[in-house]
Amino acid sequence: MPSATYLTVLAYAAGLIATLVLAAWLTPARWWRRPNLRAASILAAGTWGLGALLLSLLPAAQPVMAATAQPLLAGVSYTVFDDLNLRAGKGIGAPRIAVAPAGTVVTTTGLRDGDWWQVSARIDGRDVRGWSSSLWLRRAEEARR
Repeated sequence: MPSATYLTVLAYAAGLIATLVLAAWLTPARWWRRPNLRAASILAAGTWGLGALLLSLLPAAQPVMAATAQPLLAGVSYTVFDDLNLRAGKGIGAPRIAVAPAGTVVTTTGLRDGDWWQVSARIDGRDVRGWSSSLWLRRAEEARR
């Protein structure tokens, strides 16, 4: 098993232990004398909730993509099929640094993070490098057809 799987198992096991301790301390003892639906639901919900909480707190269990950009094939040309915002960073909250008009050819720099790609383009006579959503791009050879 990979280390992330071990961390997941450990987080939910710790969630189960914490649920058992909290249930023994916070609920009436008569609830636990016989197996019943109430006890099973408390154990299931507590294990899931506490395990998920513990798992979210472990930095090693977080996806790597959220922290670092993934490589993309550099130098591939794409045609903008509608006006495209080039941003200073990834995401729609990043400041817009330029707008590439429809038909502009942009070239990938090799960095990406999910659907956000860093591209370079020549806009109004100057070279601009920024981040854009790949959803607004078409391969240059597709656009010519």
